[in-house]
Amino acid sequence: MLDFRNFRILFFISFFCIAAVGQKKVFTEKELLKLYNQATINLHNEDYEKSLIQSRLLLNHSLLLQNYNLIGKAYNTIAANFDGISEPDKALFYYQKSLIYAEKSNDLELQNWLYNNIGNIYCFDKKKYEKGISYYIKSLYFSRSTKDSSQVFFTKLNIAWAYFDIGRFSEGYPYLKYINKYNDKYGMETTAAVTNMLNGMYYSYTKDNPKADYNFKKGIENAIKYDEKTDLSYIYQEYSKFLSKNKNFEAAYKNLSAFQQLNDEINLQDKAKKAKIAGINLEIDEYKREIDKMGIESKKREKLFHSESARKNKMTTIILSLFLISLILFYFFYQNTKLKQKNRIKDIQNKINQNLINATIDGQENERKKIALFLHDTISASLSSAGMHLNVFLSQHSSLPAEITKTKLILDETHDKVRDLSHDLIPTLLARFGLLYALDDLCEKYSNSTLHFEYQNTIPIKKRYTEKFETRLYFIISELLNNVIKHSDASKALVCLIENHNEMIIEITDNGKGFDINKFNFVEGFGLHQIKARINNLNGQFDVKSKINEGTSINISVPLNS
Repeated sequence: MLDFRNFRILFFISFFCIAAVGQKKVFTEKELLKLYNQATINLHNEDYEKSLIQSRLLLNHSLLLQNYNLIGKAYNTIAANFDGISEPDKALFYYQKSLIYAEKSNDLELQNWLYNNIGNIYCFDKKKYEKGISYYIKSLYFSRSTKDSSQVFFTKLNIAWAYFDIGRFSEGYPYLKYINKYNDKYGMETTAAVTNMLNGMYYSYTKDNPKADYNFKKGIENAIKYDEKTDLSYIYQEYSKFLSKNKNFEAAYKNLSAFQQLNDEINLQDKAKKAKIAGINLEIDEYKREIDKMGIESKKREKLFHSESARKNKMTTIILSLFLISLILFYFFYQNTKLKQKNRIKDIQNKINQNLINATIDGQENERKKIALFLHDTISASLSSAGMHLNVFLSQHSSLPAEITKTKLILDETHDKVRDLSHDLIPTLLARFGLLYALDDLCEKYSNSTLHFEYQNTIPIKKRYTEKFETRLYFIISELLNNVIKHSDASKALVCLIENHNEMIIEITDNGKGFDINKFNFVEGFGLHQIKARINNLNGQFDVKSKINEGTSINISVPLNS
């Protein structure tokens, strides 16, 4: 959408070009080189708007001078600007036009850059790897012709990356070997993270998992250190693939989420860059055809401009004012509509996610119950029956082989393990006597000489709740007590239960080492994500308070009718 700021830029460009031609201003080659350097500096500073305006002016006067070298550089700068705002099709068009003039002027260095940049677009934007690699090979030729060892290094890095992306590791490995050999000499801060990622991808392919894991983590570290967001997103994605392949699904999901979040952030930044230059007319070929015509008509336009300037200025002011008011009204209307739509989508997504979580939790609990019943009613019963028959056999024979006795011991041990596993899945006390008895027993079972769990309950201990409510709360509290044992280094812990206004309040505190909530992702770090989901499923609230060396306090409140 063409906003007022871009309309003003178009007006400025048109006026500037008309005035320049009308005054027959001719730039010298030295002035044009200075203009090229300014456009390049603005490009590197991501001031694409200014860089594009300067590049267009450079192209205009370079065409007038028929200076092929400067024409090629102007097209290259325009292409690089579009590359910077993620417009690969436009960038490719102008890179190819620049290549024509680079070949005419025999500028080997410019040809080297162009072949490499075109290779980047074909490989990483269009996913046409074969074509992209062919351009990289040409870039490599010109890098060697100009004896640019650094560019040789960068081009080989791109070739290795392209081959690895399509799974042709054996073809890409010689280039990776070269990169590793000369990384200290020609590598830069901007290539450190990618080099680590490529090594991680190769070691993943060779199934050297420790080295692959190290390189991926080192790549993430370097990308964060040198603020290489695009490279960081690629590393998160490849690391997620590696972790998933090795069945570390939790870590894989974490890295995939980081990739998606960072990728969304990069896309938003790209949109912001595009918005800055929306509406700038860069139809360069059409502009070139009009240059000759501009010279003839410039004086006529200048006279016409002066004679009607007062009237035009007045009309322009009125039109621009009306346009600005309309644009502001439209902007607020559009933003309001967009916000409402976004909120509706977010609500729908939240409902879908909550339904998925609820379904997962219900499925897990149903499977837990099925397995426990199967172990108790089938496996345990079968083992008991087998043991009974074996006992009858033993009572009827005084002299028996040692293997029979060992079989009896193994059978008894297996029966005990199956029974314990069945009780762990659905504790007997929980099923027979309820949540309050079961939690008392759990605190006593978890207490030892180094850590004591105190149980305080103001609710009548014989009170029962729904089976679903008791089961879920039991396993939530059990998991939290496991966290205390594993992570807190505490010597005392308290589990307190209170009923208040049709709500159960559970408080779990310890005198352990604690942690800084502001600097530590405690939900992921202590595996509380599923616990939070279970509490949300019960329409409850979950709050964690902790300070270093001051212990941790967890408060849960759950409606009794949930």
